[in-house]
Amino acid sequence: MKILVLGSGGREHAIIRALAQSPRVKKIYAAPGNGGIAQLAECVPIKATDIEDVRDFAVANAIDFAVPAADDPLVLGAVDALEGAGIPCFGPNKAAAQIEGSKVFSKDLMRKYNIPTAGYAVFDDAVAALAYLDTCAIPTVIKADGLALGKGVIIAQTRDEAKLAVHEIMLDKKFGASGNRIVVEEFLTGPEVSVLAFADGKTVVPMVSSMDHKRALDNDEGLNTGGMGVIAPNPFYTLEIVEWCKANIFTPTIEAMAAEGCPFKGCLYFGLMLTPNGPRVIEYNCRFGDPEAQVVLPLLATDLLEIFIAVQQERLHELDIQWKNEHACCVIMASGGYPEKYLTGHAIKFGEAGDAFVYHAGTKLADDEIVTAGGRVLGVTATGASLKTAINQAYAAVDNIAFDGAFCRRDIGQRALQAL
Repeated sequence: MKILVLGSGGREHAIIRALAQSPRVKKIYAAPGNGGIAQLAECVPIKATDIEDVRDFAVANAIDFAVPAADDPLVLGAVDALEGAGIPCFGPNKAAAQIEGSKVFSKDLMRKYNIPTAGYAVFDDAVAALAYLDTCAIPTVIKADGLALGKGVIIAQTRDEAKLAVHEIMLDKKFGASGNRIVVEEFLTGPEVSVLAFADGKTVVPMVSSMDHKRALDNDEGLNTGGMGVIAPNPFYTLEIVEWCKANIFTPTIEAMAAEGCPFKGCLYFGLMLTPNGPRVIEYNCRFGDPEAQVVLPLLATDLLEIFIAVQQERLHELDIQWKNEHACCVIMASGGYPEKYLTGHAIKFGEAGDAFVYHAGTKLADDEIVTAGGRVLGVTATGASLKTAINQAYAAVDNIAFDGAFCRRDIGQRALQAL
């Protein structure tokens, strides 16, 4: 089969590496791909968000199956366009992708169907939002309604910080039209858990859990990022919690989407917080998490393409999906200044990776060498029989990679180790 994957980050690299192991895959194209993906797939210079160009390329090249892997093309309707042209896809259509594309949609869905989440209020008027902040509980969480590259969430520790966030999002348009509406949300505490799940509109099958590290600096300090590292499985996510979440969160969400007339097919990401009052949904994503995909997919023992096809054909219930009894750790190497201003174009020197694999997130080929091309540059991932082994192997490989301005967190997985 000829496969087309849309996107250019570490998540797409992880998906392509997993798909390349399927005996049914003859050739993989990536649009637009990156410097690392180019070693496994043919990269084509089409932006994932140029939906018509993507569709035309897929038709012209007789693509057998497509994977719009990133949030933007999914929310823009990539699946609708491709399947409308006769090309089956793994991923939600435009209507179902609202679950990530609009925070207001997802919060209202949870309220309507009694899916446990944080209390919230919605505003499309900055004056009303600022007035609400004079009386609401602090700390609080301010979220842009639309997509914002994983950065549209601000945890405000004071009223002044909360008001500044409203000014930046709604008045200064820091995230463009995504900030036309905001959600002001109750601040919850507890361990966070990321759970990706395969869903075919009727059946939902959770994957191995993981623990993301969102803050830029050690000890969970600094600004929120798209993710600075992740481990799997998450030790806080016990078997008892798994069963509770299946009954009260995962299945009800799939049933709610079907009841709303937009059944969800693809990968549904559940961002959970294990509060003293039980698990709560912090966010939904309509695709594999990044960097969660980089630790979850290496632990998958079942052919990923077979799962994708079963989801598209709504026969997920027929599969017995198997996982390796191992642990995984991914450490993100980022450009100096990320998640704010940073420079690109620096040559990357790769040393011996040992037992780790280096996923490329923000790289490109320039004059036959790989250079930095984004904020999050590499995701250095290792698996092992123990979490400590996986962490040590990942950092050993990190220490053999260099580029100007490179930095990473040095505490990925430490909180999880303490919980074991």
